[in-house]
Amino acid sequence: MSANLKARAEALFTERFGARPDGTAFAPGRVNLIGEHVDYNDGLVLPMPIAQGTAVAWAITSGSQVEAFAADLDKYDEFPASSPEAPADPDWRSYVRGMAAQWEGRLPGLRIAITGDLPRGSGLSSSASLCVALGRAFSAALSESIDPVTLAKKAQRTEHEYAHVACGIMDQMAIAAGEAGHAMLLDCRTLDYSLTPIPGDWAVLVVNSGVTRGLVDGEYNARREQCEAAAKALGVSTLRDADIAQLEAASLPPLAERRARHVITEISRVSSALRALAANDLASFGEILKAGHASLRDLFEVSVPQVDRLTERLQELIGEVGGARMTGAGFGGSVVAVMPSERAEAIAAEFGDRAFRVV
Repeated sequence: MSANLKARAEALFTERFGARPDGTAFAPGRVNLIGEHVDYNDGLVLPMPIAQGTAVAWAITSGSQVEAFAADLDKYDEFPASSPEAPADPDWRSYVRGMAAQWEGRLPGLRIAITGDLPRGSGLSSSASLCVALGRAFSAALSESIDPVTLAKKAQRTEHEYAHVACGIMDQMAIAAGEAGHAMLLDCRTLDYSLTPIPGDWAVLVVNSGVTRGLVDGEYNARREQCEAAAKALGVSTLRDADIAQLEAASLPPLAERRARHVITEISRVSSALRALAANDLASFGEILKAGHASLRDLFEVSVPQVDRLTERLQELIGEVGGARMTGAGFGGSVVAVMPSERAEAIAAEFGDRAFRVV
C-alpha cells in the first residue's frame, strides 16, 4: 500500500467518524497478461498485481452495526454486522455487505472508510480489489489471519451472491496471492499457482482506453452461459477439457463454435506465454498477446472499436518486439502492453495520465 493511499484512507475515516481508525487494510488491482474469459472455464491464466488498489480504514465500535463510508463516491451505508442483506439493486454496497456476510455473524460493530486509486470500469478489477481489502480489514478486526485461497473464495462468493456477477476466480486469486513484479500462473480448476518474475529488461504498461467498462447488459454472464452450452455440446464438463480436434469434429452452431475456439486456443496461449516469459523471449510473448486480442475481438466479441484502435496504436509504437491486447472482461477498460524497458517511457508519454507502468 502506498503511504499516500494509507494516509488518505486514515484521514477520510477521521473526518467522517471523528476518531482515528484502529487499522488500515489494502489490496491491489490486477492486470491480466493473457488468459481472458477462461477462468470460469477452469482454464489457465497469467495475471499480476499492480501498485494501485483499494484501502479500507477500520475501527471496532461498541455497537452491532457496520457503518461504511465509500469516500470516492461520497456514499454511506449502515447494516447489522450479524445479518447483512443484499441491496435490491447491486452497487458498491453489494460488495461491503457480501464480504461482511462471509464471516457468518462473527463480525463486531465496525466503522469503515473506503478509498482507492483504481479507475472504476478500467478492467483492472476494482471490485475484487475492494472485496479482498474488506476481507483483510474484517480479519484484522477479529485478530485472525486468513490464507489467500480462502480470502479469494470469499470474494468470489460475494460477486456471485451479492453482485450477481458469475465471475471466475482469477481476479481474486491474483489480488490475494500475487506478488509485485511477478506473473502468476494460476490453474483455475485446482487453484494451484506459481510466480514467475518479469524479466528486468521488459516493461509492462497499462493504458486506460477511457471507455468505462460495465458488464454490459449481462453480456459477461451471457458469455459464461454460452461457454457452458458449448461444453455440454462437446460432452465435456468444461471447455478446459476440450481440444481443437474435438471442436472441429463437433459441428457446433457458429456462435458456440466461436466461443469455444477462443477458450481452447486462449488456454494454449497461456502455456506458450509462460514458456516465452521463462525464456526471456519478448518477441514471442508479443505475438501471443496480439493473437489473444484478435481472438477476444473476433471470436469472443468483447472488444470495442476504441479499444481496438488503442491496441493498434500501441502495437505501432512498440514495433516488432513486444505486443498489446485488451485486458479484463472487455466492453471497454484498459489495454496491456509489454515492450523493451527502454521504450516504455516514450510510449507512455503519448498517453499522459491514462498510462502507468506496472514493472
